[in-house]
Amino acid sequence: MNQTLINKAMEMRNNAHAPYSNYLVGAAVETESGEILGGCNVESSSYGLTCCAERVSLFRAIAEGYTSFKALAVATDNGGSPCGACRQVIWDLCKNIPVHICDKNGLVKTIFSSELLPHAFDDSQLT
Repeated sequence: MNQTLINKAMEMRNNAHAPYSNYLVGAAVETESGEILGGCNVESSSYGLTCCAERVSLFRAIAEGYTSFKALAVATDNGGSPCGACRQVIWDLCKNIPVHICDKNGLVKTIFSSELLPHAFDDSQLT
């Protein structure tokens, strides 16, 4: 477990834009090279356009040129898990990595992405 990764996810909650749900989420991804990039949830008045913190952190990492990831941390007030869309994106971009679920006090549990999304659909099924 990387405490710096967890701290970054918890810190990113402060940047969340959640005027509708007031549910602040922070996430951070650790690249294979040890870089840590954070993200937060960004809500839209057109709810379907909202983007979760997990996807923001991963998309940011991809946009900055990173393609290989070691771990992800997600921080909420109550230790909430990634939604279904985020679980799919985590699998697609990271495959089987540890996902650290945190609440306002720190680490709650660590679960692997293969447990979050068992029998995942991925690029292996597109051939």
